[in-house]
Amino acid sequence: MNMNTPTPWVQICALDDIPPLGSRVLERPTGNVAIFRTATDSVFALLDHCPHKGGPLSQGIVHGESVTCPLHAWNIDLASGQARAPDEGCARRFGAKVEDGQVFVSLS
Repeated sequence: MNMNTPTPWVQICALDDIPPLGSRVLERPTGNVAIFRTATDSVFALLDHCPHKGGPLSQGIVHGESVTCPLHAWNIDLASGQARAPDEGCARRFGAKVEDGQVFVSLS
């Protein structure tokens, strides 16, 4: 990607459509994206696929800026997608932001 090319942001939903400490799933043929909302209204987007065994991160428990996979309790950092030690692995991360109460994700 050319560094001068603007990031293509896609409007997903209103922030209020995602419960605090919850998620929303954006279905895509190339893999679903889980969009998370923290208690402080920060938003993050990760591939809805735990790096361990592929569990649906969107069904996990959000705490702070992490999500715990519902299958085997791996903790995944929402900002980076990295599994927290002692676990290792990374979920693909997508850019996410809130503007005027609307959630946008960069799917590139």
